[in-house]
Amino acid sequence: MSGALRLVIFDVDGTLVDSQGDILAAMGEAFDAVDLPRPSRATVLGIVGLSLEVAMARLAPEADHARMVQAYKDAYMTLRAKTGAAQSSPLYPGARETLERLQSAPDVLLGVATGKSKRGLDKLIEAHALENVFVTRQVADFHPSKPHPSMIYQAMSDAGVKPQDTVMIGDTSFDMEMAAAAGVSGFGVSWGYHPVSALSAAQLVLDEFSALEGALQALWRASA
Repeated sequence: MSGALRLVIFDVDGTLVDSQGDILAAMGEAFDAVDLPRPSRATVLGIVGLSLEVAMARLAPEADHARMVQAYKDAYMTLRAKTGAAQSSPLYPGARETLERLQSAPDVLLGVATGKSKRGLDKLIEAHALENVFVTRQVADFHPSKPHPSMIYQAMSDAGVKPQDTVMIGDTSFDMEMAAAAGVSGFGVSWGYHPVSALSAAQLVLDEFSALEGALQALWRASA
């Protein structure tokens, strides 16, 4: 293996944390705000990962999207305040341990790329005591929605890492399409919000966090 720095970028919702309860409830409030019937669970989870404005436009093309986005944000903050982010968006099994092991490797840097707002991501990271884990945090406030590659480009720039040494980890087709658009490797995960059949752009799909480190080592050995 070469001495190059490696960058592993994680999606958040559906990859690191299971936030579907709050997402579904907040989306229901957004549809209530514009007097539209609430969409199905599968429909809502199908747009997780997109920026809110883009998601609302897909779900309700003719509605007042600004009103829906504000209703969603208000509801999400209220729900999070009731139970706390660590409880309402728990880490998936093995996530913390995997992050800790990867962070301890001298040639590995970690980042996140998410459709969340900066405020939402900062609250979540604080709740899970992950403040010192990620060297780069890319959020919806400053980028076009996934699958545009802007988030990955900025993460690589922040970390000083080349595309061939970067891997995107995510649960949605948007994550894998973003990785492909940025020219980096993409690993899908099976425990998130898109079915595995939607992850056709992924180089491989992981069934548990414990498999990630071995998959990364195999990728990096092959590219060395």
